[in-house]
Amino acid sequence: MLQSMTGFGSAQLETESFTVCVEIKSLNSKSMDLSVRLPRSLSDKELEIRNIIAKSLVRGKVNLSIEVSRNRAAAGRNRINTELLQTYYKELEAAATAVGASSPDLFRLALQMPEVLQADAVEDKTEDLNWEQVTPLLLEAIDRLNVFRADEGKALTNEIISYIDRIRILLAEVEKHDPSRVEQIKTRIQGHMQDLSSSEAFNQNRFEQEMIYYIEKLDIAEEKVRLVNHLHYFTETVYLPEPTGKKLAFISQEIGREINTIGSKANDSTIQHLVVEMKEELEKIKEQLNNIL
Repeated sequence: MLQSMTGFGSAQLETESFTVCVEIKSLNSKSMDLSVRLPRSLSDKELEIRNIIAKSLVRGKVNLSIEVSRNRAAAGRNRINTELLQTYYKELEAAATAVGASSPDLFRLALQMPEVLQADAVEDKTEDLNWEQVTPLLLEAIDRLNVFRADEGKALTNEIISYIDRIRILLAEVEKHDPSRVEQIKTRIQGHMQDLSSSEAFNQNRFEQEMIYYIEKLDIAEEKVRLVNHLHYFTETVYLPEPTGKKLAFISQEIGREINTIGSKANDSTIQHLVVEMKEELEKIKEQLNNIL
């Protein structure tokens, strides 16, 4: 089953001292394009983290963020420096009296003066974060992202298979119309042959050789068989368990090559119209394959 390259996964751990949040986002990319944002305490684990993600997510434009924040309970509280507050208040009061200004907000102003509010010294326990706590969070976030990718992949699978089925239907229409195309070509050749046979310069052997060459150039039997095989191979590959996005892209190129050859050799307006419709369905497939893992 196909997997999308688009996904999101997160995991969180909360302790008395801090909260750890791991988030992973993924978009489509031709290769693994990984951006990592880590707290200082995990900076020495960046290479290991990159290896885990590359092995688990294969490819995509991936953004990983691991954030650590202190909990409010552990953040401490502010303490008022009463002596400094009194000093500021008296100075402000004296200044207001000197200039004859009213002083209803002196307390608020004094409270906002530098170093009046002082934070209690609290031990920062976020440094206690260790790799053993983060590893299961990272793996959980990756698992959730892969579930997201799988869910998106189911919808993409149904959509792409519907396009393949449409190409099969159009190819069946080509197959149905091909006998009448061949008859029209034969009739046209016979008419030309009658006109040419009356000429003194007419060479029967050369004419037959050229007609054989011409008919072979118009024959689309092999292209139809190869196209059927490519469509079957594409469908089989869609349901393989491993990532198949690149392989499907190669198969779609082969499908396009056979469709184009049928269009160029058919020399028939009805079949060429059907070929145009097949090309439209193939373009839809290629567009969706850009987001397939």
